[in-house]
Amino acid sequence: MMINSKEKTEKDIFRFKQFSIAQDACSMKVGTDGILLGAWAEVESAGKILDIGAGTGLIALMLAQRSEALIDAVEVDEKAWRQAADNFDQSPWSMRLQAFHVSIQEYARVNRDTYDLIVSNPPFFSGGVFSSNQGRASVRHTIKLPNGDLLSAARNLLTREGRFCVVLPVLEGLRFKEMAKNYGLYCNKLMEVFPKRDKKANRLLMCFEKKSKDLEKDHLIVYNEKGNYADRMITLTKSFYLNL
Repeated sequence: MMINSKEKTEKDIFRFKQFSIAQDACSMKVGTDGILLGAWAEVESAGKILDIGAGTGLIALMLAQRSEALIDAVEVDEKAWRQAADNFDQSPWSMRLQAFHVSIQEYARVNRDTYDLIVSNPPFFSGGVFSSNQGRASVRHTIKLPNGDLLSAARNLLTREGRFCVVLPVLEGLRFKEMAKNYGLYCNKLMEVFPKRDKKANRLLMCFEKKSKDLEKDHLIVYNEKGNYADRMITLTKSFYLNL
């Protein structure tokens, strides 16, 4: 059965209230992790923002909607980089968004700019069996972006008072949190994400700074007992989702 181009186009576009994400060329599609990070990361006083591993450009676009910052996005995969750049061009904030086709390792080596906020939805498997979808496997395994390289780049590219925000599964997040101390980055804000009230937390949203402070800890429940978004999830994401 043939699928007409309009149906294919609509299937491959995720529409938000103020922008849309084309994602047909990207291995990793729009997902809850990226949306949570884009809605949670503090943008107050951020004049320059960097998104590491931009993918479709989702998080960068969410931060553009929430701020007046200049936003750079680094993506090593060529197809994803082109798609992010196209998504930026089609957005209301195209003049404030730039996508760079380069690894963060190389970008950190040659770039002299620093950022008030750095965000990343990084790869999180350090081992295990690869999926049959090589693109998705490469994104989700720490091959092209080892945690040490990510932390080193964030440290070097952050301003003195800058913030570095990531989203990771709980176990990987706790390991990342401890590892970050070796790079002079300290988790000062942490949100545990629970799929439902009666389930264990499955994600951590973490904010790191160069200066250690008392940890500010919070939690978020995504779905209520009826399977709808819980109240705090609605409050966090209602500026983006069409149906909220």
